Amino acid sequence: METTSTHSEHKALMEQAVNNLPPEDKVMPLADFFKVFGDSTRLKIIGILRHTSLSVCCIADCLGMEQSAISHQLKVLRNNHIVKVEKKGKQSFYSLDDLHVELLYQMGLEHIMEDD
Repeated sequence: METTSTHSEHKALMEQAVNNLPPEDKVMPLADFFKVFGDSTRLKIIGILRHTSLSVCCIADCLGMEQSAISHQLKVLRNNHIVKVEKKGKQSFYSLDDLHVELLYQMGLEHIMEDD
């Protein structure tokens, strides 16, 4: 009798786990979203923009990189709604899109720092 109870409990847990998955049409966009965080330059840009909004030129100077390389990474971040841009005259200033991005970055950093 115990095996039946265990089997039905296991089956219920499996059903619950499957029911908690995101909808199938959201899994790939979610995977693509997390891929954006898989690049060290993009993570550095996110880290910089956590504290202020900056132009491409300033971000490039902070990271010691070419503006074209930073522009390319900002485009990826913009396309994935990680950063947003605000035009002020002829200049564009980038900032994090919303608090979710900062929280994801912070939680990932805290997770990594736990091992130290």
